[in-house]
Amino acid sequence: MTEQVKIKKRYRKIIVLLWILFLIPIFSLGTLFFMISNGSLGFMPSFEELENPRTNLATEIYTTDQQLLGKYFKENRSNVKYSDLSPYLVDALIATEDARFFEHSGIDFKSIGRVIFKTILGGKTTSGGGSTITQQLSKMLFPRQKFQSKKDIIIRKLKEWVIAIKLEKRYTKEEIITLYYNKFDFLNLAVGIKSASKVYFNTTPDSLKIEQAAMLVGMAKNPALFNPLRRPDTTLHRRNVVLNQMYKYKYITKIQYDSLKLLPLEINFQRVDHKLGVAPYFREYLRRQLTAKKPNRKNYYDIAQFNVDSLKWLRDPFYGWCNKNKKSDSSTYNIYRDGLKIYTTINYKMQVYAEQAVKEHLFNDLQIAFFKEQKNRKKAPFAWNVSQKQIDAMMNASMRRSDRYKKLLKQGLSKDSIKIIYTTVKFPMTIFSLNGEIDTLLTPMDSIRYYKYFLHAGFMSMNPHTGYVKAYVGGTNFKHFQFDHVTMGKRQVGSTFKPFLYTLAMQEGFSPCYKVPNVPVSFILPNGRTWTPRNADRTKHDGKMVTLRWGLANSVNSISA
Repeated sequence: MTEQVKIKKRYRKIIVLLWILFLIPIFSLGTLFFMISNGSLGFMPSFEELENPRTNLATEIYTTDQQLLGKYFKENRSNVKYSDLSPYLVDALIATEDARFFEHSGIDFKSIGRVIFKTILGGKTTSGGGSTITQQLSKMLFPRQKFQSKKDIIIRKLKEWVIAIKLEKRYTKEEIITLYYNKFDFLNLAVGIKSASKVYFNTTPDSLKIEQAAMLVGMAKNPALFNPLRRPDTTLHRRNVVLNQMYKYKYITKIQYDSLKLLPLEINFQRVDHKLGVAPYFREYLRRQLTAKKPNRKNYYDIAQFNVDSLKWLRDPFYGWCNKNKKSDSSTYNIYRDGLKIYTTINYKMQVYAEQAVKEHLFNDLQIAFFKEQKNRKKAPFAWNVSQKQIDAMMNASMRRSDRYKKLLKQGLSKDSIKIIYTTVKFPMTIFSLNGEIDTLLTPMDSIRYYKYFLHAGFMSMNPHTGYVKAYVGGTNFKHFQFDHVTMGKRQVGSTFKPFLYTLAMQEGFSPCYKVPNVPVSFILPNGRTWTPRNADRTKHDGKMVTLRWGLANSVNSISA
């Protein structure tokens, strides 16, 4: 009997020990997950951060006819809704990345088991990964840091599990897919599915074809490896893998798969560059106006410009809008991150026609005529009656205004040394020409003289009844000529001002038949000098009484004075 009691006690101890061995890992794992969840083992996003994940959204500029004119961005991302996504995007993503997406709650334990037994133990690298779409989203919303040990990697992986579960609690499956597509970086300044659809196929997310959606989903595995611009063959193979997954999970038929896999990528690449596209001068003008800061006299060389900007700051709500207005957290707006929508008075078609008209008239007519006129002239592109001293002064002034000159000055080089570099050292550079860009070697001074051969123009169309600007062309090529001839160029209004002057005179009671003496009028200027406006030519009416109507019709300066 005593021996049986001993056996029972020993048996109980073994049972208790087994229970302890069984419960300790569970308790430890539970404790570990609890510590991870409350942030004891490092960063864990708060409820607010999960509800409103931080993303950099591009500011979009629209015309009156609702055409996208351009963007300001740190990341070229514009969010879309789930209803804006092509169903092919949803099907391709689920079939390729997470076939049981609608069945799990953030973690797919079947996939984890497959990774452990087939990939790790069995050595099959083609068995697929274990991360769900939600886990991948957690990585994008809260990126991994660089770790030094396997322990840190394991903890980070467990954190992703916790974040994935929290995301599943706070978002619907449809919202998770939308967040995924809005966040993913498809390279080539295409962040988010809206930008990717535009950049690679010049379309919108809801209009993507099956093969296009499959290519974009294929990039999700490794966008650097499956970059359609650099590795089209590899990307094509990956796209077909996605199509095969869609066929495997019955999103497409065998006939569709067999026909779609034979199609080429057919990329319609749209380069993203703020210097390119429609209305670049206008977009740059908007940017300067929106982001203007309160004028500080120390930052101005010209007191007149300081006064102009100070009045604009006080009277114009648009000038410095981003710094005058506050967000709910009391911070100022950032056009590169806050996803603003700017609606302008520009008409897209009129803008395109205006740019074409300026280029055609300038490049196909005036510029060619100017080249012919200057051919074989020793002083070209300067006029024949300009002295060499005047030419040297203009060239040196252009040199001092250049960015290269300012950089060399900051590096400590003397003005004489810089002048030697400008006149003797050739640099590789890409220069503008009527037939496209040219890669060449030139000295900086030669490039300055070369660019002086080109004529420039500005164009602005305004509705006279409303004052709305309908077209704005600041120049012919913003990449090479960034001076805005609409708002930066200072021009003498000349006789175009006279109709306004005569209108004012009539409002004050002077009739068109009112007579005034046609004699010179002198003005004493603030500097003490005397200025007397003169007429272009002598007439038989000089020194006589003439009507205002005659003065306006003949644009006589002495009458206007």
